[in-house]
Amino acid sequence: MPFDLTNTLVVGISATALFDMAESDRIFRETKDSDPNTAIEAYRAYMLKHENDQLAPGTGYPLVKALLGLNQYQKDDPSPLVEVVVMSRNSPDSGLQILNNIRSHGLGITRSAFTAGESVADYLDAFSVDLFLTTNVGDAQKVIDSRQCAAAIVKAPPSDAGSIPEGQVRIAFDGDAVLFSDESELVYKTQGMAEFHAQEDAAQDTPMKEGPYAKLLHKLSHLQDRLPMRVEYSPVRIALVTARNSPSEMRVIKTLRAWGVYVDEAFFLGGVGKDKVLKAFRPHIFFDDQDVHLDAAANIVPSGKVPYASDSQLAEKHPNEASYSTD
Repeated sequence: MPFDLTNTLVVGISATALFDMAESDRIFRETKDSDPNTAIEAYRAYMLKHENDQLAPGTGYPLVKALLGLNQYQKDDPSPLVEVVVMSRNSPDSGLQILNNIRSHGLGITRSAFTAGESVADYLDAFSVDLFLTTNVGDAQKVIDSRQCAAAIVKAPPSDAGSIPEGQVRIAFDGDAVLFSDESELVYKTQGMAEFHAQEDAAQDTPMKEGPYAKLLHKLSHLQDRLPMRVEYSPVRIALVTARNSPSEMRVIKTLRAWGVYVDEAFFLGGVGKDKVLKAFRPHIFFDDQDVHLDAAANIVPSGKVPYASDSQLAEKHPNEASYSTD
């Protein structure tokens, strides 16, 4: 019988999002710039030579470690609460460094995919992935465009990360174009703040359409239901950190209520910077669609950029950044 992951939160993560592989990435890029024909050989030689080296945690490492820790609460249900799959463009031979580090870091990861340069995005459905973390813009864009699961391009690991409470999973989300659709944000971008507030206040009893991370929020809500404690005391703690403010905040709260999901904390900032709120909340990861918020946040907390779908009008106004890694 195939292993059933219907009730399991499944996170797919690239090796470069799980571990800091900047040095091997530098070798590949510098060789590619000077002699493209030997770049793959140079990279493979480096990976084989250093396959027993210890790698530092990457941006997605704190989230993965914390999520896997929730499996301690699994009781009679045969399906795990959380599953993590490492998905890498390395070949199996050059991927031994990654597998060795999974073991040396004591991570409970048993599934992996090595595609030898091919896009890993094609295999997300095979592993029932709900959230895909990567440093490769092309892979993330392909996933967002397919609408198959949530995807983020992780920023570099934070330079000044504070302590995150032990025994919890803390995730912070932006609202528009992340949890919710981009329709309201388009009103703001094209018609201005006054019209945005007027429309949102008038539609406060009409739930917003789901955005690219709505399914993930629902899956997190289901995960909370599987845990043995009341949701108010759950180790999974979720925050909404949005630039919205009164009178547009009412529609947000009522939308979450209509969806039947529980959010622990919500911050309606009205243009105040998000970085100080995030520093206080101390999430394992923060998801946003705009670099103006992410650039400041990424220095303090692990952060991931949610790409706009290619057919979104916002994609034309805010083109996504270039990838910075091989994976």
